[in-house]
Amino acid sequence: MSGHINQNVQLPNAIKKPSAWLGADMSRNPDAWLYQLTADDVGDLEASASHFQSLGIDVGEISKKTFPLTTFGEHIAELKQTLLSGVGLEVLRGLPIKKYSEAFAATIFCGIGAHIGSARSQNADGHILGHVRDIGADANDPNSRIYQTCERQTFHTDSADVVGLLCIREAREGGKSLLVSAETIYNRMKQERPDLLEKLFDPIATDRRGEIPNGAKPYMEIPVLSWHEGYLTVFYQRQYINSAQRFEGAMKLSPEHVEALDMFDALANNPELCFGMQLQPGDMQFVYNHSQLHDRTGFLDWPDPSQRRHLMRLWLSIEGDRPLPESFKERYGTIEVGNRGGIITKHTKLHAPID
Repeated sequence: MSGHINQNVQLPNAIKKPSAWLGADMSRNPDAWLYQLTADDVGDLEASASHFQSLGIDVGEISKKTFPLTTFGEHIAELKQTLLSGVGLEVLRGLPIKKYSEAFAATIFCGIGAHIGSARSQNADGHILGHVRDIGADANDPNSRIYQTCERQTFHTDSADVVGLLCIREAREGGKSLLVSAETIYNRMKQERPDLLEKLFDPIATDRRGEIPNGAKPYMEIPVLSWHEGYLTVFYQRQYINSAQRFEGAMKLSPEHVEALDMFDALANNPELCFGMQLQPGDMQFVYNHSQLHDRTGFLDWPDPSQRRHLMRLWLSIEGDRPLPESFKERYGTIEVGNRGGIITKHTKLHAPID
């Protein structure tokens, strides 16, 4: 199964784009990724959320039309370009979330999401608004989702073009958000171990963790790295690659594959390449999944359940995005630009649970 790269395709020696950044540079220059909301921005968002709530419809059905922005729409246009062709991430800071109900905060977050792209289902139940918190799930259970634990995650991508997080409450300690550029990892591997880099273009199996569309295998065969129409696209979750080895029919990882994955992980965790940020209540972080990987450190939570760490999550598909290779149909169902990503099974109906 090796040699998955079309031999006629010449991989670039280095990817030189704003999204191929070094973590050390991003740490020194937060202006590259942090946008401070102005009083006018906040007023615009609050007015739009009040208007939407007056309509009495489920926040899962929010749209540009039902969440009409005046001035902040201009910044969202810039944010989309930052995601698609800039550094690939942005944090919006300054939303006074402590004075909002969770429903009002969710309305603002989903409203911004509706202006960025179309919201996608994050699980088989059709939740477009996910809740990231420790519900006591076992991180070692092959059918549990890591974001429902307090364990350190590993660098990974989510199943959509863009992932958005809104911080409602922080943990007592830890829970830092970490980011790394897949293009920068590619550049290092191309320089130091091109033989191992090539292994990451093979059809490596990733476990679906029990959320299986009709007629699909319990795993997906999507390379960690794909070179398609001039774009390097990443798809990665190491724990799910490891647990997919339990399935008969999944490509068996050779020692070289394991070495390549280990090098990928080591580079992702290299402090020169990655950087971290502590999201504050009200922070909204948007990350472009096709060029960036994200992670979260382990955390210690508050004993009082009402004080515990809580983030809301969106998965979005953006118009004008890059083309994806055919293999992504295994995860996305369709690779149609602006209408792809998420987890859909026959029982899926889109809605947005607030709690």
